[in-house]
Amino acid sequence: MKISRNTRRNALTVLYQLDCGATLQDEDLRASLDQSNEDTEDPAGIGNDTDREDGFELARSIWERQGEADECIAALTPDWPTHRQPIIDRNLLRMGWFEITSGCTPPKLAINEAVELAREYSTNQSSLFVNGVLDRIYHGARDETEADAPAPNADVEH
Repeated sequence: MKISRNTRRNALTVLYQLDCGATLQDEDLRASLDQSNEDTEDPAGIGNDTDREDGFELARSIWERQGEADECIAALTPDWPTHRQPIIDRNLLRMGWFEITSGCTPPKLAINEAVELAREYSTNQSSLFVNGVLDRIYHGARDETEADAPAPNADVEH
């Protein structure tokens, strides 16, 4: 599935609420995406019904693996533990981690999208922080994949 920026915006909205204590079973969670569309002067800013539904499903998938994401992120940010990170940054890192590790998005695109959303919704330093952490996740995942791959011509006798 190709993930649009509006889908990611909606996923970030849901992840934010989940991080604040909402549950996936809350009826108001899905309704908040519809409400955010009504509250904005530019309805295209949140997207259409498909973007909202895909965003909810993306957030659900990310949240189900939130523990794995936090463990990976915490290992890369010992001086800035997950619980001390701004809530937007923390959820953008979770989203980027999910997109990179699940293979649903090319890693460089996932990193770029997270950085752009950090620029849009978080602090001036957040885009650099998000970029640095996700780049380390990408390179770590890439290195693991290369280590698992058989060596070229390993079985060939000379």
